[in-house]
Amino acid sequence: MTDTTGRVADSTHNWVDTRAPSWLRPYLRLSRFDRPIGAWLLLLPCWWSAALACGMARDLKQLPAMLALFFIGAFVMRGAGCTWNDITDRNLDGSVERTRSRPIPSGQVSVRQALAFAVLQSLVGLAVLLQFNGFAVMTGIASLLVVAIYPFMKRITYWPQVVLGLAFSWGALMGFAAVFARLDATALLLYAGSIAWVIAYDTIYAHQDREDDALIGIKSTALMFAERTKPALIFFYGLAVMLIGAALWRAGAGWAAFAGLAAFAVHLGWQVARLDIGNPALCLRLFKSNRDAGLLLFAGLLADALLRG
Repeated sequence: MTDTTGRVADSTHNWVDTRAPSWLRPYLRLSRFDRPIGAWLLLLPCWWSAALACGMARDLKQLPAMLALFFIGAFVMRGAGCTWNDITDRNLDGSVERTRSRPIPSGQVSVRQALAFAVLQSLVGLAVLLQFNGFAVMTGIASLLVVAIYPFMKRITYWPQVVLGLAFSWGALMGFAAVFARLDATALLLYAGSIAWVIAYDTIYAHQDREDDALIGIKSTALMFAERTKPALIFFYGLAVMLIGAALWRAGAGWAAFAGLAAFAVHLGWQVARLDIGNPALCLRLFKSNRDAGLLLFAGLLADALLRG
């Protein structure tokens, strides 16, 4: 029997509702395992950087293990981040139609239980991080400050998507930290390009809630850009493509990487052409499609690494 208690609007027909034990469902929803798109979007910059760094090093021996570790780490740490976000936003979530049935505002999980669960997930993430070199461990730990402050940014600035970009793009640094035990201009260009990508796709996502957000005083780029959203997306998506392209050029990447970047760019252009900010369901579909866009770029970077290795 399907349990829909605590299910939110963008989480339907998933394994958590139908197969997970009933006692575990609120915790899986806290971690967004019923909506894994966020974990994918956190993971993809990790995979980009791993493939590009291994291609630069012309050494693929460690790449499979890195991809697997980043996969586990991204899903666990996204869960920890979402749990922390729900703890800090528990009163705001109760005022928004799409989020009022989340586990904490709906009373399925207490704040203390949620905090303990966040700590448990973070410890798993730390165990994954400790598989890398010391520089990579410190680089990963440094991301926690950005993750901790992100939930509060929507209360004070119309640019919380920038802080989300800083957090969700951190993986673009991690591959270089793991392979070279340092960060250089190539890593920083990839990181900056990923931040621009996140700002754009999360603006699309935020259009689902803009009316409720305006009523309760939550700020976002969706509210700031409003009817100028498409030109803003063209700017940020275009900036993402240019900065990532500069990273590939500096890394000495070959035609396969640039073919992946071209496919990525075409997908982003398709999103802008399709967007209707007055259609929340379409906004959600276009937001989710960024997983496919990111995988297209990863496929190109992986092919380039294989050709160079």
